[in-house]
Amino acid sequence: MNFYEKTIESEVKYKGRILSVRKDKVLLPDGKEATREIIQHNGGVGVVAITDEGKILLIKQFRKPTEEVLIEIPAGKLEFNEDPEACAIRELEEETGKIPKSIKLLTKFYPSPGYSSEILYIYFSDKLENGKVNLDEGEHVETFEVTWEEALNMIKTGEIKDAKTIIGILLAKDYI
Repeated sequence: MNFYEKTIESEVKYKGRILSVRKDKVLLPDGKEATREIIQHNGGVGVVAITDEGKILLIKQFRKPTEEVLIEIPAGKLEFNEDPEACAIRELEEETGKIPKSIKLLTKFYPSPGYSSEILYIYFSDKLENGKVNLDEGEHVETFEVTWEEALNMIKTGEIKDAKTIIGILLAKDYI
């Protein structure tokens, strides 16, 4: 079966610093037309970082869209055409002061493909050395460590609500 939707018309409705919003008119496989509202986003990365003591590095930070303090793995946005692995290494040091000696891609996924082009790359590192925290302007985070069992319990109880963090922690189980 053909699932492809051909773009007939595309209009950028908003262009911001980290995303743009587009309205597309598409031709469906059955010949009918439809409208799609699409958020264009460069994507991002997350890193499941394990300390020498076998603990997972997590961060707490306020997220304005949810109006909540969320618990997440260290993460950040990709710059246009930035290599995801380089971004993961940069973000880990910026947020935690740790530099991975080695890093492994666990997975990549689309968190909301029904309306967004955003793709997330999740990495794993258990060989860390000290670097220097260098938060982005306006970024306020608190770093802390938990065991894998504690992290799993935080997922089960809903204390960890962030999808990339849940996916990363669950996929890292085989490496911890």
